[in-house]
Amino acid sequence: MDVRQLEYFLAIVDHGGFNRAATALYLSQPSLSQAVRALERDLGSDLFHRIGRRAVLTEAGRALIEPARAAVRGLETARASVEAVRELRSGRLDVAAMPSQAVEPLTTMIRSFHARHPDVSVSIKAAFTARDVVDMVRTGAAELGLLAASGPLPDKEVVVHPVGEQRFVLVVPPHGPFASRTAVTCEELAGQRLIVGQRGTGMRAYADGLLERGIAFKVAAETEHRVAILPLVLAGVGLAVVTDSWRTTAERVGARVLDIEPETRLGIALVSRRGLLSPAAEAFLADGPGARDDSRGDD
Repeated sequence: MDVRQLEYFLAIVDHGGFNRAATALYLSQPSLSQAVRALERDLGSDLFHRIGRRAVLTEAGRALIEPARAAVRGLETARASVEAVRELRSGRLDVAAMPSQAVEPLTTMIRSFHARHPDVSVSIKAAFTARDVVDMVRTGAAELGLLAASGPLPDKEVVVHPVGEQRFVLVVPPHGPFASRTAVTCEELAGQRLIVGQRGTGMRAYADGLLERGIAFKVAAETEHRVAILPLVLAGVGLAVVTDSWRTTAERVGARVLDIEPETRLGIALVSRRGLLSPAAEAFLADGPGARDDSRGDD
């Protein structure tokens, strides 16, 4: 067994089949199949059920995913550690982020990081919930994660580096409800049409909290696509409760952003896996997440 075989195995898992994986790896499918067969012989177990053109993970295949990611990530860390003697003049850092935090504070973090290490690329991986972020970091799909949580930050499976807090605000169309206001109370959302996110997100937790308090609203739309929120608001479909990270973008496209009273905030944190980190991840964390406590941002 070698790490390249594990990389091939993970490519099939991540791309959903041999054909797509071979294309992504710039390999012929026979070469990829041969490498996986060799890995299966080394392990003494089939990793995939071949069903026509489909490849379905066996129980052994599912068991291999996490240790395979750890092995591949470990090799990447070793290579990056050697490259660190060249003062991070190359390399890549994978960061998983929830959608609103990818607006801010991640933009500011990357800008600061690139000012010091311009030749290290940052790959931003989408994660819709805090649980998604933790799982991606824990399993090695990403080395760092940026998440928001309405309750205690998850610190049992990953190392938590608090960044700051973000408050919830209300985004409304320019000539819609509350057009002349700069702030509303949460009770005034009763009867309004709201655009909500999927369960596990901060904006959905806020909406569910309104219902628990007896503040009934109408769900105009439920979306997993954050890029749809502002177009839906501007089209008059409904109002949206998001975090303050959206303020600049929302105002730039013509929406209005109102404070919601009483103020409710989310805790924002970077998380990292336990154990050795790559020099790029260490540098990103050393940039001082605590110094960003005044950042405005999401979910």
